[in-house]
Amino acid sequence: MTDTPGWASPGSSEPPRDGARPTADAPAAVPGQSAPPQDTPPAWGTAPGAPQAPYAGQQPGWGTRPGHGGPPPGWGPQPPGGGYGWGVPQSPKPGVIPLRPLGLGEILDGAVSTVRKHWRVTLGLALGVAVVQQGASLGAQLAIQGDTGDLTPVLTALISLPLSMLLGVVASALLTMVVSRAVLGQAVSIGDAWRDAKPRLLQLVGLTLLTGLIAGGIVLLGFAPLIGYLVAGAEEPAIVGLLVIVGLLSLPVAIWIGIQLSLAAPALMLEKQGVITALSRSRRLVRRSWWRICGITVLSQIIAAVVGGVISTPFTIAGMVIGFDDFVGQVDSGQSGSMPAAMLVAMAIGGVLSSTITLPFTATIGVLLYVDQRIRREALDIELARAAGLPEHGGTGWGDQAGPAPARL
Repeated sequence: MTDTPGWASPGSSEPPRDGARPTADAPAAVPGQSAPPQDTPPAWGTAPGAPQAPYAGQQPGWGTRPGHGGPPPGWGPQPPGGGYGWGVPQSPKPGVIPLRPLGLGEILDGAVSTVRKHWRVTLGLALGVAVVQQGASLGAQLAIQGDTGDLTPVLTALISLPLSMLLGVVASALLTMVVSRAVLGQAVSIGDAWRDAKPRLLQLVGLTLLTGLIAGGIVLLGFAPLIGYLVAGAEEPAIVGLLVIVGLLSLPVAIWIGIQLSLAAPALMLEKQGVITALSRSRRLVRRSWWRICGITVLSQIIAAVVGGVISTPFTIAGMVIGFDDFVGQVDSGQSGSMPAAMLVAMAIGGVLSSTITLPFTATIGVLLYVDQRIRREALDIELARAAGLPEHGGTGWGDQAGPAPARL
């Protein structure tokens, strides 16, 4: 196999067809009967026509045990939460998630487990990104010092936005590669993640810009009538209110499109897809699962916001206490649009700690959603089990293979 960080063949442009995997509630295979046919594309570095692993759930020695008339080993009651149900073998779990369609709790637990088991890489990477982001924002605020009045927050955001976007792209790319190895139970360093992600960074930057322009363009188009009306100098309250409603109606459309394209980044990084192909791939994977993906995404963002608020609030309060006298003096002197330096520094420290914890969590959720959709649609769990070296799924183990290591996620 080739040493590539994707699930699909290098340079593959034809995505797998949906519906190749039975649904999670489909009846399990019956011993003695043939496994359901598979219709998956060459993936994980396998060549077309290569022998495939047994179907998910099929065990070695399918049939009766030697000298017994009962079912093969592994059948019978399972521990709570294991397998698909009573009497079905427990799904393999070489890494942070079991290799089967995931539930909400398993996705959240997989994200936390990834951060916990690979904390040196995930937290170290997030800390570096957060320090640079908060440092750039703090530097811009201290440089402006409120001289621009009420426009200070806007100008600060415009100054720090390009750097923040670039750092966010780099962090997303590296964390995607970390998660891809964590799913297989492999250790990973920042150097390994960088080598895997580096060839795709420019394309990921383009993808991020394109998706931002699509969502932002929809919102701008919705509010264009209101902007034009106000620029023309008309201020009829009833018309303004109506145009505001029209503009707000564009927000659900932008959210709908955003969720449709939310799996494009993992597809680009892990399948070596182009930008346009990755966008189309995301739409196919999200199809018929929009509400589920949206719900999990929103819930993860709420959890991250709550955790981030709990971490940063004490620093914000401390900054307000330290800089209270300076703030009152600025108000008395008629200055506005700036905060004391002590308050800004304390809030920046809180922001760094908050981002260090929440950034890996939210990035991991997105990748695990992508993995889950491919398991549900394309039986990716078979390829993952094989790549993890599980002999019962056709794997031979890392140490038994000559040449380069098998393809990574």
